[in-house]
Amino acid sequence: MNPAQQNQVGKTALKITQFGVGGTGFGNIYKAVGDQDALDTIDAAWNAGIRYFDTAPLYGGGLSEVRLGKGLARYPRAEIVISTKVGWRLEPIPAAAGDNTVNIFDNALPYRGVMDFSLDAAKRTLEESLQRLNTDHVEIVLMHDPDESISIQPNFDPYAVSHFKAAIENVYPWLADLRSQGVVKAIGLGMNQWQMLHDFAQAGDFDCFLLAGRYTLLEQESLQKLLPLCEQKKISIIVGGPYNSGILATGAVKGAYYNYAPAPQALLERVRQIEAVCARHGVPLPSAALQFPFGHPSVAAVIPGARSAVELMTNITYFEQVIPADFWAELKHLKLIDPAAPTPS
Repeated sequence: MNPAQQNQVGKTALKITQFGVGGTGFGNIYKAVGDQDALDTIDAAWNAGIRYFDTAPLYGGGLSEVRLGKGLARYPRAEIVISTKVGWRLEPIPAAAGDNTVNIFDNALPYRGVMDFSLDAAKRTLEESLQRLNTDHVEIVLMHDPDESISIQPNFDPYAVSHFKAAIENVYPWLADLRSQGVVKAIGLGMNQWQMLHDFAQAGDFDCFLLAGRYTLLEQESLQKLLPLCEQKKISIIVGGPYNSGILATGAVKGAYYNYAPAPQALLERVRQIEAVCARHGVPLPSAALQFPFGHPSVAAVIPGARSAVELMTNITYFEQVIPADFWAELKHLKLIDPAAPTPS
């Protein structure tokens, strides 16, 4: 697969490279990275033909946006597509609190995310993002986690926490107006669950959904309801978390992460079975993980995070690997992926 290939976003005229860069690494997810490492990663992405970058205020208390803004300032803005998010506003952490590790972001800027889908908060959040990104516009604005990421919890109820009403009534009309004016090119949502995205798809006119971890080599439940609706309504899917927080990159090693937590034993065993099929066909597990989503016509991009230029280029190498059709056929035969899942040709 060609990482620089451009795919259309929904019904819009906007195109994004099908391999994008997720900005969680620039926000120091799990472990801090240096400023220069972040800048070198952005340079490597540009040199590889990648032109789509995703970020959010929540990533490192704004650190991801700051680094992305600094790194991209050296390149022609008209060639770049940036997506950022509203819904989590940033609130200063008092200096007396001391520790600036916020949730899963290490050595973050001294801000914490507070969920707020009021119109004023969304407007303020986007304006602050533009300042951090050192730009006067972004191409894509996504409403972020209107379930407060409840779906990363074990045995979650997708509706246990819901800001659906506030998001669709307060923020969506404003985003739709920005789109109609040409201020932004596309609007959508970014979530770690598919159920509520399905409801949003029915309730509004969206261009894209950033679906994190829910259409991957390990999970295809969204294939039943969400993806057919997206195909019908021409909503593009941007696949976040293609490695399911790590396990599809590392394999079933001790301490492997799945859904932001240590992987349970049953899932480790399933990954081992997938790895055995990979070995028989000479396919690296990360290659299968990065390429699998593109079997579905609604998938426009995949956006793995990267913490260094080396990691980014390794991901690109995996993305370019040729995968034989027999590999996908065996995964289906063994029911290691949904037999109904479309696979890349």
